[in-house]
Amino acid sequence: MTVSRRSFVGGFAAALGTLKIGPEVDLFAQTRPGQGGAGAARAARSPMDDYDTLAHLSSNENCWGPSEAVVEAMTQGFKYANRYGYPGGDIVSEIAKHHGVKTENILLTAGSGEVLDVVGTTYLMNGKKVLGVEPSYSSVYQHATSIKSTAIKLPLGKDYRQNIPAIVKAANDHASELGFVYLCNPNNPTGLVVTKDEVKQLLDGIPAGMPVLIDEAYHHFVEDAKYATSVPYVLEGRPVIVARTFSKIAALAAMRLGYAVAPAEIIQKMRPYSMGSINVAVKYGGVAALKDTAMQADVKRKTIELRKKTSGELEAYGYEVIPSETNFFMVHIGREIVPVIEEFRKKQVAVGRPFPPMTTHMRVSIGTAEEMDRFMKAFKEIFPAKTKTTAAGA
Repeated sequence: MTVSRRSFVGGFAAALGTLKIGPEVDLFAQTRPGQGGAGAARAARSPMDDYDTLAHLSSNENCWGPSEAVVEAMTQGFKYANRYGYPGGDIVSEIAKHHGVKTENILLTAGSGEVLDVVGTTYLMNGKKVLGVEPSYSSVYQHATSIKSTAIKLPLGKDYRQNIPAIVKAANDHASELGFVYLCNPNNPTGLVVTKDEVKQLLDGIPAGMPVLIDEAYHHFVEDAKYATSVPYVLEGRPVIVARTFSKIAALAAMRLGYAVAPAEIIQKMRPYSMGSINVAVKYGGVAALKDTAMQADVKRKTIELRKKTSGELEAYGYEVIPSETNFFMVHIGREIVPVIEEFRKKQVAVGRPFPPMTTHMRVSIGTAEEMDRFMKAFKEIFPAKTKTTAAGA
């Protein structure tokens, strides 16, 4: 099971290693008192202080944190912290009600990253492959490799969008080899959507019965009217698995809560490969988060405002920004990203990891207004302004 949706081993933790925050930093626990070694020499300054001083624009988190209602609900849930078989706030029923499906259509997981792994384990046995695009959220491909499978990865189009006709063709050409088709919608790292008409084109065009995993982690931030969730296809009985997470709009990334929505027979196939271990506090927090629509609307509004403001400033400075429908965006910097990550780190700003083959683009998560100001200040110190002429020739 993945520790987090961002797969810290291959993602942010590796980036933090590059950022040289220090090997003694434990992202999941405080440093133990009395611990010796290199960390002891820095006792005057906690490694977590180093972590906290960064502008965290690298992992697509909700920088504002969970709402008061969610925190209160989690706090109440702690009264069962000492119990097995505790009441869980009826989280599965609440999710099912939220989507207009039955509880048999829901698989609760430790973040949506677990959904992606479970689907891979379920459908990639016996040498089957996953079909998707690159770059996209690569956890699915990494898991395929870990279970001795592989992926057929198609390039994005020149407009950075997922080429649905190409995916349909590949699905038919390689039908006997495939376990499932993978679609991240909106796509990470580009932030672009696959429209509802394109999703229908995909589902109608691929071989009948071929499962399709659709990762909707950033669903809540989309404004484009041409986009729609794919949950209705589950109600139709199509072999569609929709992955959702509470890590983004609900700001519960460290608490690990996600779920799959799929036809009952698919959920039953997946369930044996799921850990089924979700902490009591986040179950109560998840119920509160589903109901706190005012908080979601506020986070969406602030996110979009800051994304548009920062994107506009970058474009005015001469740098191309890919239009995004998420809580992050990609800017074309025209340089390899790895050394640039270190340059930003020196200015106490953490930016996104490399996304091959788009290694001259930088993914930037939306932070607070203060963090985005820090980002723009650092950007202008690292990169020169471009005129329209120099930008065209970059």
